Amino acid sequence: MSAPRLTRWLTLEDRQRVPDGAGGYVEAWVPLGTLWAAVDARSGRGVAGPAGAQARLGLRITVRAAAEGSPARPVPGQRLRDGGRVFAVHAVGESHAGALYLDLHAEEERVR
Repeated sequence: MSAPRLTRWLTLEDRQRVPDGAGGYVEAWVPLGTLWAAVDARSGRGVAGPAGAQARLGLRITVRAAAEGSPARPVPGQRLRDGGRVFAVHAVGESHAGALYLDLHAEEERVR
């Protein structure tokens, strides 16, 4: 099996509490770093959401492997950003390519 072609530069983000400047906190997406990735579309569907109809696109995103607990290893609940596109990470597993890569099951949401 050949190695995946990691051709996209994605920013890994995590939801964290940050000071709001008035003594309290707000939740915000904080960049953790960038990863080279391959993004493959899987399936799409339309659903009703609070802001109207939404299109959801399932994706498999492949990145280089990182050790468990490493800040460079994505975990469910984080997200990846490519400019204005945001991919929510739902599951992470080692790829069958000798554990050199991770496969992330993610979803992109867009409001129509």
